[in-house]
Amino acid sequence: MTTTEVVTQTGNPLPKIKTPKEAPLWLVAFTILLPTSFAMLATSATNVAIPYIAGYFGSTVDEANWVITIYMIANAILIPLTGWLENYMGRVLFLKVFITIFTIGSVICAFAPSLNFLVVGRLIQGIGGGPMMPISQAILIASFPYNKRGQAMALFALAVMVFSIMGPTFGGFIVDNSAWQWIYLANIPVGIFSVVLVHCNVAELKDRVKPDKVDYVGFIALVLWLMSMQIVLDKGQQYNWFDCTWICWLSGVSLFSFIFFIIWELEYHSPIVNLRIFKDKNFFIGTILGSSVNMIIYVTIVLLPSFLQSLMGYTAMLSGMSLAPRVFSCIVMLMIIGPMVEFLDNRILIASGFFFLGLSTIMYANLNLGISFNYVVLPNILMGIGVILVFIPVSALVLGTLPKSQLSAGAGLHSLCKCVMTAFVVSMSSTLVARLSQVHQTYLVHNLSNFNLAFQMRLHSMAGNFMQFASNYATHKAGGLLYRQMLSQARLMSYVDVFEMFALIAFILIPFGFLLKVPKRDSVKK
Repeated sequence: MTTTEVVTQTGNPLPKIKTPKEAPLWLVAFTILLPTSFAMLATSATNVAIPYIAGYFGSTVDEANWVITIYMIANAILIPLTGWLENYMGRVLFLKVFITIFTIGSVICAFAPSLNFLVVGRLIQGIGGGPMMPISQAILIASFPYNKRGQAMALFALAVMVFSIMGPTFGGFIVDNSAWQWIYLANIPVGIFSVVLVHCNVAELKDRVKPDKVDYVGFIALVLWLMSMQIVLDKGQQYNWFDCTWICWLSGVSLFSFIFFIIWELEYHSPIVNLRIFKDKNFFIGTILGSSVNMIIYVTIVLLPSFLQSLMGYTAMLSGMSLAPRVFSCIVMLMIIGPMVEFLDNRILIASGFFFLGLSTIMYANLNLGISFNYVVLPNILMGIGVILVFIPVSALVLGTLPKSQLSAGAGLHSLCKCVMTAFVVSMSSTLVARLSQVHQTYLVHNLSNFNLAFQMRLHSMAGNFMQFASNYATHKAGGLLYRQMLSQARLMSYVDVFEMFALIAFILIPFGFLLKVPKRDSVKK
């Protein structure tokens, strides 16, 4: 530890204050990325545990889904406040407080006696975990010199992307072999250890300017917008969207709050979220590209396990393991992406990454009900390669042209946009699967006709397998089985359609990376 002497305005020295010794970069990175990693892991692992949580508390799956919804609401509200809160509280206190809040939420989740207590615990977890991703990105960008930012963002991707992708595998293993509570128990010792590491290794923000006023109006508008939007997105499909009166009202509240929030934050002299950062070209384009990457990643994370469990009969653990090849390719790419970012044009890497993302997603469009587990290995490997090729350069360039005083605010706003777009697209993808399945069912059902010779031959052939029953009963049972097969085919085709849509988006975005400005190395302060 070193000491610094603080002098008052009268010239009298105050007692010496101990400040953390400047820690090595690797130790700083480990300190801030450890809690971030486990926050991301717990988030995605919870998704596969929802049926088990519902069964444990004797509730419906729709009721148990509030465990996910409430976390995303709290997460989305806190993410854009990262920069303001860091300046208000100081970096070290900020990290200690929010890691502690996340740990307390994990304790409540692990020992929750009812679903309501679990929802409260997830709310507290969301409050604590929300700022972890943007603050870790901002600290890494500020701490590492420009020529090592590729390594910094590789570490960031390891914490954010790799652990998010590992979540379903980890959660599936836990719920199939133990109790779902271990998803949250694992966070408790990590949270305690992280607070100690932050106290010892993280230096205080030197040039922070503590805000003198609190933007209460902007904060209320932000809360109303994100809360109503998230509820609409999460419950819209369940209540048939705008056929439900309260969904319409909440949509109106969300739209009005969103417009009011933008106008207020642009006009208010001390906004809680600095939207003027969007004037920076790199930040604006990089946010669009970063949000698009998140959209493609999370759509496949949600839909692929859903397809394997609902249509192929996989267990939670097996469906989670289907994403494991993506984790391995991500880790391998993280080992080599640092030198690539340093010596190659980052825009070429981004374009190549979107090509791999589009290629892997279009391979998912060839799914059928006869595939083996090995079929999903190659698309997942290509997805992992594409994710790192896009994520690392975009994460470095999106904040690379912002002044250091705006890094935390920019990281929070960037993460908010990715969070909102991810929530929107995941909700829309689930809706598209349900609606397109109905469309395909409408067309396929015409084949189950008495005028279709192929159907009649298949029906009588299958009825022969049920001849231990009465003749009429055997025919009805065979017809029901064929109808269920038709529903499976309709749902399969809907998954294929959605994968094709997002493959097209990835291919369209290939040239957009060249709109980013890559700073010249000799003009960047080392």
